[in-house]
Amino acid sequence: MTDIFVVVGGDAAGMSAASKAKRDDPDLEVVVFEKGEWVSYGACGLPYYVKGEIQSLEALVSVTPEEFREERDIDLRTGHEVVAIDPDERTVTAESESGSVVQSYDHLLLATGAEAVVPPIDGIDREGVYTLGSMSDGKELREYVARAREGESLQQPDRGPACRYLEDCTGPVGIVGGGYIGLEMAEALAANGFEVHLFQRGDRVLTGFSEATSEAVADHLREQDVVVYLESEVVALEGGEADEDEEKDSAVETVVAADERVDVEMVLVGTGVRPRTDLAEAAGIDLGPTGAVATDAYRETNVPDVYAAGDCAEATHTVTGDPVYVPLALTANRHGRAIGQTVAGQLTEGGAVAGTAAVKAFEVEAARTGILDHDDAREAGFEPVTETIDAKSRAGYYPKGGTVTVTLTADRDSGRVLGASLVSEYGEGAVHRSHAIVGALEAEATVFELENYDLAYAPPFNTTWDPVLVAAKVLAGKLR
Repeated sequence: MTDIFVVVGGDAAGMSAASKAKRDDPDLEVVVFEKGEWVSYGACGLPYYVKGEIQSLEALVSVTPEEFREERDIDLRTGHEVVAIDPDERTVTAESESGSVVQSYDHLLLATGAEAVVPPIDGIDREGVYTLGSMSDGKELREYVARAREGESLQQPDRGPACRYLEDCTGPVGIVGGGYIGLEMAEALAANGFEVHLFQRGDRVLTGFSEATSEAVADHLREQDVVVYLESEVVALEGGEADEDEEKDSAVETVVAADERVDVEMVLVGTGVRPRTDLAEAAGIDLGPTGAVATDAYRETNVPDVYAAGDCAEATHTVTGDPVYVPLALTANRHGRAIGQTVAGQLTEGGAVAGTAAVKAFEVEAARTGILDHDDAREAGFEPVTETIDAKSRAGYYPKGGTVTVTLTADRDSGRVLGASLVSEYGEGAVHRSHAIVGALEAEATVFELENYDLAYAPPFNTTWDPVLVAAKVLAGKLR
């Protein structure tokens, strides 16, 4: 009898698992339920679609639904939301416009993803307040930018310096949150002529990167005329009151923070994401200490033959060995592929993660990996030591080049590399240089070993001593 592999969620983890399982075992019946109409798309590209660098949403799709059905022989059912799992009967119940369906399974993958965090801000439900967590969100934001740029005579209240008509509007707009989405959307909106105001609750942007990286990025944002408000928690989004026959208040007009009131035409809320776990919890599937679905090394949950991967699930940290929540694309794709291989008969571990991430903001790029926060390192049993260096990105006599700032952290006792944060001008290699440090983390290498890594040298690419090697030398000298 043919086994049935059911997948809940049709994006990175889900479709990677479905494709790999079907490729390795063509006789396996693979059924995927996706509540939306889009599958296998690159959500990370949405800010660049809004900006206008990417011309269509379809360009973000890796494989179309038709290709999954016709070329990969996967029973993909879009417009179907799974509303219940019965682990005892080994069934899932899905609802669509045509009714409900009960599907049996032998193996089940939960790839339900994450949803945007909506902070408890008064007025957050007003018109003109956006998030960016889905293709439909991206479409709405692109349409907003198009209306503002091309003009459809959308009249706004007269608020003095704020523009009266969107076709004349160059802003102002507000962004709540100084993480990846906030920075990328600041660039996207500024590139379209908007006056951008970015509000960050903490004392620096890019929490999780080094202080040197965060400061460099914030300074560059200001150079690009983005108004950056640090330690400025947004408490309300004000606007006019609704008429008696309207269901909700009118469009947003003002961002109210602790010490600021800024008139705006639109607000983007980018304050992070959280895992979608309601379906798992209702089925008795355990969550871990991070609040995401807990799994073993093979991505299996506490319920036999039920797996979890992607932005709804925990991972294991390369440095600490502890559970972490790292909702990033590579993690989802890699863990999904491993599950597909396991379901097809070859037991495969999903692998640990180092929390490696990168971001571009205008003309700077930044990357981070491993453990940088000293409190986190001490909690994991290390005694952290950190050094920050500036080094040339290319040979000094080469006509192009810039500066790479590397913050490197290691354990004082063992010298083991714990993490790093890098920032440079865009194109000067901060992101790609971080990969050498990822290798060191995976190998549990010391800074003494890292300083002897045989990294490539040629004048157009770096100096004889790559900035990573310089950072390792300096930190090693501090530990000797």
